[in-house]
Amino acid sequence: MNSRDDRDALRHHGDVDALSGLLDFAVNVRLRRPPDWLHKRLVAALERLGSYPSAEDDLAARRAAAERHGRAEDEVLPLAGAAEGFALLPALRPRSAALIHPSFTEPELALRNAGIEVTRVALDPAEGYRLRPGAVPEEADLVVLGNPTNPTSVLHSAETIRSLARPGRVLVVDEAFADAVPGERESLAAERVPGLLVLRSLTKMWGLPGLRAGYALGSPELLERLTRLRPHWPVGTLGLEALIGCCDSAALLESERAAAEIAGHRDELITALDTVSGVEVLRPAAAPFLLLRVPEGERVRELLRERGIAVRRADTFPGLDGRHLRVAVRKPEDNAELVAALRGILGSREATGSAVTTREATTE
Repeated sequence: MNSRDDRDALRHHGDVDALSGLLDFAVNVRLRRPPDWLHKRLVAALERLGSYPSAEDDLAARRAAAERHGRAEDEVLPLAGAAEGFALLPALRPRSAALIHPSFTEPELALRNAGIEVTRVALDPAEGYRLRPGAVPEEADLVVLGNPTNPTSVLHSAETIRSLARPGRVLVVDEAFADAVPGERESLAAERVPGLLVLRSLTKMWGLPGLRAGYALGSPELLERLTRLRPHWPVGTLGLEALIGCCDSAALLESERAAAEIAGHRDELITALDTVSGVEVLRPAAAPFLLLRVPEGERVRELLRERGIAVRRADTFPGLDGRHLRVAVRKPEDNAELVAALRGILGSREATGSAVTTREATTE
């Protein structure tokens, strides 16, 4: 992609690929609807929609997230989805922003639309898209990355991310998928690193893309800077109620069980994809999705669509091209349908005699 004229590509999201009626591997949301307990909680909260969200509602949501991460209430900022956190980044008024790619594109789009200078730090596919702190410009006073990263499914070490912190620099870590990692390993959500801003989402784990709910974690001073131009009542009653419920101890146990289940399904899916001719899976993978490289990726995506399956095009992510596709990890029976369709399009390694090569990265 040309960094000067690619904003339409940066705006692309998986929901555009997941047309109604297709088996959806394009959107990284675990559930098709919130679990019953959360649904009932939100329905009960409808009775309060006749009033503006109160300071007590906001405090209760901040307190719930603070207890979940062992932080103070004034270190939590409820958000209308993690995407709102990205939209607020221009309020920090950085002089020079460095964005680690391939990664979620909303932060770059928000910053460029605000006229802020952006430097793309491209990670090397030959190194498995692993983070190299030395590649980040020292002059950058805002650094943004994902962990685990969308779309590569790479999980960077907390130690490596911490090494990016500098006096006068804001370090933004998108942890939208951190709760899908067993034990939430490598998360920095509980840490008070100077300048660190962690963004979390409720959307993916709890089936809430239509509600827009998430939160930010950082120092009170940093959160105040972030919200300088924010309107009143930015998070509605239902979003605050979802945040309270999803930080409850029972919800955290359910989330941990789901993360373990996702990891098992992901490993099984990788094993099955290894039998499909020409398919390369980026590994190790830690998120509830996989980055694939396939020959003639656009053609494969269209043929999958004809077979009733939607996958996410990945050439809209800086650093990737038309050979790359992202697929969500689903239940075994759905994963088997995806693998069967790919095998029908590309053939199997056993049938073609192609060599099976274990790769740590999709080499370019």
